[in-house]
Amino acid sequence: MKEGAGALMLCMVLFWEFAKIGLFCVGGGYASMPLIQACVVDDYHWLTLSEFIDVFTISQMTPGPIGINAATFAGMKVAGFPGSVAATLGFAAPSFLLCLFVARLFYRYGSIGWIRGVLNGLRPAVVALICAAGLSFVALSLFGAERFPTELASLKAGFDLKNAAVLLLAFIAVRRKVNVIHVLLGSGLCGVALGMLG
Repeated sequence: MKEGAGALMLCMVLFWEFAKIGLFCVGGGYASMPLIQACVVDDYHWLTLSEFIDVFTISQMTPGPIGINAATFAGMKVAGFPGSVAATLGFAAPSFLLCLFVARLFYRYGSIGWIRGVLNGLRPAVVALICAAGLSFVALSLFGAERFPTELASLKAGFDLKNAAVLLLAFIAVRRKVNVIHVLLGSGLCGVALGMLG
């Protein structure tokens, strides 16, 4: 009985936390990544940063919005199928309800100057959220840590040259408009090849 109550409580926490993320992730799925990371890695320690990056990667490779996918995979990792349902519903509910409300407002009052100002002011904040998450991922890929090393000795010692090469090639491919699926498949194959080489 206690286990059932504990599982229900965990699902309720997942729903609530992902509802808060869904409410405040303005600017698309990538903007939700630092909020999801803060919740599942930093606050609750449900996942390690490495596990979260795996969730992020799988979320990109599967069809559908990346934020919803990440919520589903994170919920599954934390509390199985009920957790995935709770996290997904929590993430989607605020967006759905707010979209209905904002669409009605925007349709009527979208040309008003202060509303345009709010939308323009949110754009840089969204870019900052995406950059913050990206820098955490780069640090983990290149140095195996959540933050960049501050000392020169540890900067040299912890640097992973193989991951840096894959990162650089993937970055170049994305900038040249190579299909993201091809970039992910190529990066995965590079990882397998480099792992076999030792």
